[in-house]
Amino acid sequence: MPLHASGSDGDDTFPAFCAHTHLFPGSRCRVRELPDPQGFAAAPRPLGLDLRFSDGVVSEAELLVADSGDAVLTVAARTTAAGTGIDGQTWIVRSFERSGDEVELTLGSRSDRAWTAG
Repeated sequence: MPLHASGSDGDDTFPAFCAHTHLFPGSRCRVRELPDPQGFAAAPRPLGLDLRFSDGVVSEAELLVADSGDAVLTVAARTTAAGTGIDGQTWIVRSFERSGDEVELTLGSRSDRAWTAG
């Protein structure tokens, strides 16, 4: 299943916030500053994220979307503010929901499968 990634020129990079210092099944991230949150929630598209965790650490992340609509969130390796190293991870995105001017992503399980941009 081919996945499509955002461009490397940064045009599709948006701020996102996670209310925890780490990700886990059921955790939620809010994507901000999307030009059309309702449209994005209904038909997600690939984009780059600057994902800010509750401890203030920011990590590069990328939302990949397959032709089928399946989506994953890949998050670069990072070190928490407390000094804990966290390897890069890929998470299945279980749902997209509009919440005001933001879109909330709810994560499912981690994916050990290799996801590549198509």
